[in-house]
Amino acid sequence: MTLHREGRVILIGLLLVLVAVNSLVCWLTSCSSLWCGLTIGASLILFYLVAQFFRVPKRVITTGENTIVCPADGKVVVIEKVHEPEYFDREMMQISVFMSPLNVHVNFNPIAGIVKYFKYHPGLYLVAWHPKSSTENERTTVVVEDNKGREIL
Repeated sequence: MTLHREGRVILIGLLLVLVAVNSLVCWLTSCSSLWCGLTIGASLILFYLVAQFFRVPKRVITTGENTIVCPADGKVVVIEKVHEPEYFDREMMQISVFMSPLNVHVNFNPIAGIVKYFKYHPGLYLVAWHPKSSTENERTTVVVEDNKGREIL
């Protein structure tokens, strides 16, 4: 398992902050105190959880001609018809996947094919359960065409 490159910078910064906090707590309370041990334990747990967020596990994905793979770890929370205004400008099925902090936060293409459209949308960082998070948050739109000419957004 590797870590996402952006996660490495965050983890190094977090490690430096945790070392400074732990050093200060242990220095102020003497290294044999309960507070020093609790602070070190809490720091290790926090560092582990943040590292889990940025992990990129090695995966073997089975593909086939009619196979669609879920593009993200998590839980499917919504399947509904919506109007897609950006590329197709028509009603389509939307499948929303919620990723908790413990899920791998790496997205994959759901089908093999040629990328026909790609657009980055800068935006907000609303919590995932906010009703406008899928349209107001930072995101990327990708349309992939499979070998039969079908396009999937």
